[in-house]
Amino acid sequence: MGRTTTRLTAAAAVAAAGWALRDVPAELGARPLRSGARRAARMRASARFADGVFVNPMPGPTKVPAGPPPGMLRELLTGAERRRPPGEVPLLTPSAEPPTPDGLRVVWYGHASTLVEIEGRRVLFDPVWSRRVSPSQLVGPKRLHPAPVGLGSLPSLDAIAISHDHYDHLDLATVRVLARTSTAPFLVPLGIGAHLEKWGVPSERVVELDWDEEAEVAGLRFTATAARHFSGRTFRRDETLWGSWAVAGERRKVFYAGDSGYFQGYAGIGAQHGPFDLTLMPIGAYSPAWPDIHMNPEEAVNAHVDLGGGLLLPVHWATFTLALHPWAEPVERLWREAKARDVRIVAPRPGETVDVDAAPAVDGWWETLIRR
Repeated sequence: MGRTTTRLTAAAAVAAAGWALRDVPAELGARPLRSGARRAARMRASARFADGVFVNPMPGPTKVPAGPPPGMLRELLTGAERRRPPGEVPLLTPSAEPPTPDGLRVVWYGHASTLVEIEGRRVLFDPVWSRRVSPSQLVGPKRLHPAPVGLGSLPSLDAIAISHDHYDHLDLATVRVLARTSTAPFLVPLGIGAHLEKWGVPSERVVELDWDEEAEVAGLRFTATAARHFSGRTFRRDETLWGSWAVAGERRKVFYAGDSGYFQGYAGIGAQHGPFDLTLMPIGAYSPAWPDIHMNPEEAVNAHVDLGGGLLLPVHWATFTLALHPWAEPVERLWREAKARDVRIVAPRPGETVDVDAAPAVDGWWETLIRR
């Protein structure tokens, strides 16, 4: 009886693992150059494409180094508690009031997932609702707090904009739900449309752009702009383009940086497409080991100033542990730098609705969490 039970348990475990791994091949995405002649021709025509991959025109390395720097392994083994919130992250329910024709509101759902309501239209950036950011929900970085609302509770969307194809910015499960429940087009950098189409998004809902190309959707002008980063969902890298987004209505303008190291081109983006009423700037997952692919908080302020930003809302922190710095360090450093330079910021709780014209003062909510 004991052997039979053990065998059944083992078989159940194998079956469960197989079920959990069933989506891994799809999670890895498509090979864009093999996904159609038209897409391949557009990719090869890009000034950023050479020898089968996209290349970053900014000087300096933009890849994570092969080996860890001195002290990193020790920190990895000993500093886990500091990389988690000391207590339960407070979640708020977004406002149910419809957006106004001339207003600008924003809801940060956690990490980089952000809803911008600009002049009555709704734009969702880099939506990720999965528990883990990984090709498998069995392993990989997992959420430090739940999403403040379910995907089914999102309001109607006018556009979904993706910055690049890393797992913490492009999520298969979320895309599949949005493909069924929304009619909004997906605006993506070159090549990423191949992933979306493989996952069930109709090709007519995919708008692929190179840097400095633009498209009009729902009366808003979307311009794909530069970023200092890289791409890849497997060991093959840079088969798709990465980028940032400038979104302009008739009067209001928003900049979403995606993932990027700091580079001098932000001033040019600001001069050409700004000034911006709101910038969404990544402040977390930085490290001396990869200084050119993720900004630190001080560099995020620099970029915001270069862009001619009005209000800075920090993203890319609090939700997943993707680097070795303490959990709250990014927002603490940002707050300190913003005060020193008289830069206007807001630091909302996940799910909080922020009116850009009447943004609340920073209250340091993360400092009040109590370890349980």
